[in-house]
Amino acid sequence: MEKLLESYIRCLIAEKNLSPLTLRNYRSDLVELAYYLEREEGIGPLELTRQSFRRFLAHLRGREVAGASVARKVSTARGFYRYLAREGVLEASPLAGINTPKHERRLPGILSKEQLTLLIEAADESDTPQGVRNRAILELMYAAGVRLSEIVSLESGSVNLSERTMIVRGKGNKERMVLFGTGAESALRRYLQAARPALARGPTNALFLNRDGGRLSGRSVQQIVRRHALKAGIDQRVYPHLLRHSFATHLLDGGAELRVVQELLGHASASTTQIYTHVTEEQARRVYTQAFYNQVRLESRKKAKES
Repeated sequence: MEKLLESYIRCLIAEKNLSPLTLRNYRSDLVELAYYLEREEGIGPLELTRQSFRRFLAHLRGREVAGASVARKVSTARGFYRYLAREGVLEASPLAGINTPKHERRLPGILSKEQLTLLIEAADESDTPQGVRNRAILELMYAAGVRLSEIVSLESGSVNLSERTMIVRGKGNKERMVLFGTGAESALRRYLQAARPALARGPTNALFLNRDGGRLSGRSVQQIVRRHALKAGIDQRVYPHLLRHSFATHLLDGGAELRVVQELLGHASASTTQIYTHVTEEQARRVYTQAFYNQVRLESRKKAKES
């Protein structure tokens, strides 16, 4: 199993250029399946049948594994056995035709525009190079809707301030152009002119630098977002991807077309972007419900006074 797994991982790296985290999840899912087959079924991975795989899924449900995780494990196993069949290790995949179980998709949380203003302005309390950098990061993450991995991998030459555009490298190592507004432009210009030179310790192409002059890490950006959310008094869990969710939802709220938002986010499929339309519908429903409740309460008070 170990040799087959290593061969499959090398194939994924060569063909799909997946991230280390995705590869780690694939490996973990397949090791878990092999362990189950050996312990519960008394068979090896090459002896898997549709029936034993269904029992594996029942085992996962019995452990109350989240639906999204089960769906990922099914997808991982199907890809692995399809690979084994393609390489001639098996005559055919025992999982051919098995569908990924449907799961309820959770709606992403967002921040309101007021909360985002408070979050970004919280960085202005410090006029240090780090404070100017943090303001630029927060402005850019919301204004361009970029992922955490994309913000930390930005190169200084990838930003065009005059056109308010930049090139980011997203999932699958694919490049795309994103746009940003005047607020992000101003914050970036200030960072590039004053703060970045103060942080730099030598030649580097990284756009955002840490205090030692190296590339800022993803963990550091997570801490920056959390720290400024606390400083802004935002009473909910705030993390970098929440700014991306907010960016997409606010664009759709403002009348942007789904296809445009899809391209700005770098989604391969419009169905991935579609989730944000459900967020805006849910918001509209809450607003309507609250307005209706307020109206009923107002009418009740009016009748009480009249009586």
